[in-house]
Amino acid sequence: MVSREHKRAALHEKLQLLRSITNSHAVNKTTIIVDASKYIEELKQKVERLNQDISAAQTSNDQNPLPMVTVETLEKGFLINVFSEKSCPGLLVSLLEAFEELGLNILEARVSCTDSFRLQAVGGENEEQSESIDAQVVKQAVLQAIKNWSEGTDQQE
Repeated sequence: MVSREHKRAALHEKLQLLRSITNSHAVNKTTIIVDASKYIEELKQKVERLNQDISAAQTSNDQNPLPMVTVETLEKGFLINVFSEKSCPGLLVSLLEAFEELGLNILEARVSCTDSFRLQAVGGENEEQSESIDAQVVKQAVLQAIKNWSEGTDQQE
């Protein structure tokens, strides 16, 4: 049989834990519980606001989803990945024009344009080019091509 003293000590320990979790400065049991209840309500409100923010962000992304871009530096060139969950008619042409403007030779490429848009390309710098380019420059050029393409498709709609 557990003694009353043991139960009381366990309850006191749990109340102190609750007090510390909720940042309460209360000393009596009732006030600690009231503070905990207020803390739970504040957390519920924060969760609701975060859910609203997430919904708003998803809605704006659904209306104008731009493709994701990654560019990695390889030994002699770059690995360029562009992905969008939606089909992007005309985007491939814009990207290839951007590569050409950079003086980037596409050595190998895989492209899918059916339900989604996916481009994986290995590009190398043109031998005749005087200054070398880095991955950040390539990524900025790709992002600019996507932006230009996006603005062009928005005007057509």
